[in-house]
Amino acid sequence: MSITIPIRAESGASRPRLAAGSALTSLPPLSLYVHVPWCVRKCPYCDFNSHASPGEGIPERAYLDALRSDLEQALPGIWGRQVVSVFIGGGTPSLLSAAGLDELLAMLRACLNLWPDAEITMEANPGTAEARRFRDYAASGVTRFSLGIQSFDDVQLKKLGRIHDAAQARAAIEMAQRAVPRVNLDLMFALPGQTLAACTDDLRQALAFGTEHLSLYHLTMEPNTVFAKFPPEDLPDDDASAAMQDLVETELAAAGLARYEVSAYARPGARCRHNLNYWEFGDYLGIGPGAHGKLSFHDRIVREARLRNPESWMQAAAARDGSHLAESRQVGPDELPFEFMLNALRLKDGVAATLFSERTGLSLAVIAHQLEAAAKRGLLDVDPTRLQATALGWRFLNDLQEMFL
Repeated sequence: MSITIPIRAESGASRPRLAAGSALTSLPPLSLYVHVPWCVRKCPYCDFNSHASPGEGIPERAYLDALRSDLEQALPGIWGRQVVSVFIGGGTPSLLSAAGLDELLAMLRACLNLWPDAEITMEANPGTAEARRFRDYAASGVTRFSLGIQSFDDVQLKKLGRIHDAAQARAAIEMAQRAVPRVNLDLMFALPGQTLAACTDDLRQALAFGTEHLSLYHLTMEPNTVFAKFPPEDLPDDDASAAMQDLVETELAAAGLARYEVSAYARPGARCRHNLNYWEFGDYLGIGPGAHGKLSFHDRIVREARLRNPESWMQAAAARDGSHLAESRQVGPDELPFEFMLNALRLKDGVAATLFSERTGLSLAVIAHQLEAAAKRGLLDVDPTRLQATALGWRFLNDLQEMFL
């Protein structure tokens, strides 16, 4: 098997020489990520930057003030650019009061060139108290909710440390669907003691709401989590987990939800625009504690990260001296091929080959040898106009992505 690359790779070296820096003729779409770091209780499987909220509730006033300071300090780097989507994640953003969320979105509109039809997604907990705010959140401008359901099995929800039960989950879905035009449900599979029949039941309960978008995640023992230190008993083995993954794709396809990314399934027209921008190597500004960002300039691409600890971030953001940034560094041209392919190959349909140069400023020649090798192993499609994993490549996606390191 061979792949035809519509450019000529340089010769005389073990790998093509890369330019001293990237040169972008146009900047990619820009999204905004806002991190709300608090939860009612930290789930034992979660490795996100989330913290149990203080007993008296989250420090909303101090958080919003620090968020404004963080955003205003970032404005010079994105001045004049349109923002195509907003994602408010966590943690549990639905711990924000209706007035707090309204102030947050008003702040974004005042400071940013926000597209009139920008997708504004908010992650939300199905707990009853938060769900009652959904209509107010929508009135403030939220257009899409992503609900952390995880399972409709009360026993599994307790094992996962969730604070809601199945009845609350169902009620929250109905409230969310009445409030906004788009609702995503997060589910997990390969749970302790879970059978194929139980996995099927979770999927069918989720689909019963006419759900347009589902995110399905395999339960994994992430480092520095409670589950990593104290793994639950009776986890499905690799064969059982693989069978569940196949079941997920089959059940959802039969219901009209196509798998378009490793963990994402959607009906036509319901794909998550914000996450698509990540996977297509677009830009995103991340504000809030622990938030990450990627910003392109015509001569460089920069990665940023904020301080993770909420208190430290709030104090540093208020100082307005840049100390709220834990990291700000230029991505080297030798890193860009892997970073691009790490994201793009997660998409079932891949991306147009021309997007590589558009988003990295590098010629496709710099990865010609890797493309050829991946195609020979049957991991990459031979179509020269697309960068797309084959079915085999998707099954061994980590191996395929690592070829571009």
